[in-house]
Amino acid sequence: MPHIWLRAESKPLERRVALAPATARELVAAGFTVSVEECGNRVFDIRDYQEAGCRIVPAASWPDAPPDCYVLGLKELPAPLPALRHRHIYFAHAYKQQEGWKALLRRFAGDGGRLLDLEYLLDDNGRRIAAFGYWAGFAGAALGVMARLAQPGMLDPAGSYGNKDQLLAQLSDLLESSSLRPRIIIIGAKGRCGSGAAELCRELGIETTLWDLEETAQGGPFPEILGHDIFLNCVFVRSATPPFLTR
Repeated sequence: MPHIWLRAESKPLERRVALAPATARELVAAGFTVSVEECGNRVFDIRDYQEAGCRIVPAASWPDAPPDCYVLGLKELPAPLPALRHRHIYFAHAYKQQEGWKALLRRFAGDGGRLLDLEYLLDDNGRRIAAFGYWAGFAGAALGVMARLAQPGMLDPAGSYGNKDQLLAQLSDLLESSSLRPRIIIIGAKGRCGSGAAELCRELGIETTLWDLEETAQGGPFPEILGHDIFLNCVFVRSATPPFLTR
């Protein structure tokens, strides 16, 4: 059975993780070997993985992992790059020619490793298996509400939350202490990102206008936008488009 090696994230402030303890428990029960690196920033406690039957290993020890391991992560590998001899699963940000993509792929080819990029792992229907869109919309909408309530002052730096209930509790308190009840319009409301943004609005009881392809087919202008306090653009844009709102 495969050996999954969950590495510690090296990117500053990154608390997310590619494998939750509950899923790790399922893998162990199915016969997988799961090794989890210690990580002080991870949203889950290392004891949760230990109780799930995982092996606990030191942080940044994956370069010395057995050669047949799948090294699982979320974001970029640390710099300078160690030898890339394993099969790596993570968001490498390499296939859209992001910064450093050539050097990264050359290292994989030269060191004999393999890159299984999470952005390109698809199910049988051609849909991505792992995508952040839903929660990106949820978090983006939350930041929009925070920023609107902070006006005319500046929005304080946003921290991290252990779960969505903590975030919703803070936002509810902000709304209760404010005389403003913002109206929100979401463009692309039926997509992943838009669905997450819409859930945030529903949870907070905020009046929301949901627009998608049908409502925007005419191509604008859209004066209805000006009747809202917050505009959430959740459209996946593949090419340059003319502005749909000007001064």
